[in-house]
Amino acid sequence: MGDPLLITVAPTGAETAKSDCPQLPTTPEELAATAAECEAAGAAMIHIHVRDAEHRPTLDQGMLREWVAAVRSSSSLVVQLSTGGSVHDPLEERLKVLDAAPDSCSLTMGTTNFGDDVFLNPWPFVAELYQLAQSTGIAPEFELFDLGHVHSLGRLLAKYGPPAGGKVHVDFVMGVPGGMPGTAPALVAGVAALPPGVTSWSATGIGRSTLSVAMASLSMGGHLRVGMEDVLTISRGVPVESNAQLVSRAVELGRLAQRTPMTPAECRTLLGLG
Repeated sequence: MGDPLLITVAPTGAETAKSDCPQLPTTPEELAATAAECEAAGAAMIHIHVRDAEHRPTLDQGMLREWVAAVRSSSSLVVQLSTGGSVHDPLEERLKVLDAAPDSCSLTMGTTNFGDDVFLNPWPFVAELYQLAQSTGIAPEFELFDLGHVHSLGRLLAKYGPPAGGKVHVDFVMGVPGGMPGTAPALVAGVAALPPGVTSWSATGIGRSTLSVAMASLSMGGHLRVGMEDVLTISRGVPVESNAQLVSRAVELGRLAQRTPMTPAECRTLLGLG
């Protein structure tokens, strides 16, 4: 068999309304149940966007801590908090996400168009967030929406050195309107441009690009992120029933590539967590 396959689940996101997708987990209780189901299905890490009591995206510190605790109460998944929040969240609130003490945090390597909006990540913010992650021992996952972000990652590592745990894990987020396309040639170009300090990488295909990106990543030895943050259909016109359904499909794709799902403990080693 090939190397273990890290499957990260991104169950909620900040874009989809609960009223449009009732099966989307938007409460701590729903997230706890989702975490347990996804771990049983084969996930090792969970990427969390938090919602408030009205199911709206929030960076409220109390709710961030509540959602982190909910996952830890029901599973042993590695907990990764999004520092992206929604595209409307101020930069100073996004920096405070690390105060909720996740195992890992997302760290997007540059500004990108995001549909009709702009996902703002100026260099001073990126550098400050990275240094906060280094000082707290939180493992960053560097989110790359475009080839320019790959170049910025090399610049960041050259200036500030590796993360606290010594491992550099990145995720290509592909298929966002305004970012790199969700195609195999785009992924090949991104991987070829990675700086030498990178120790592992995964790929995420948004919407229709989910399967093509997943299969391209597996063919190149990469890892996968799946979940209802990224896609809401399991096939054309068929709604996703649960996040665990998407994790199970990723496990099956991995099986065809002779990859077995990584455990949360193996994921911790991959990310350089104690």
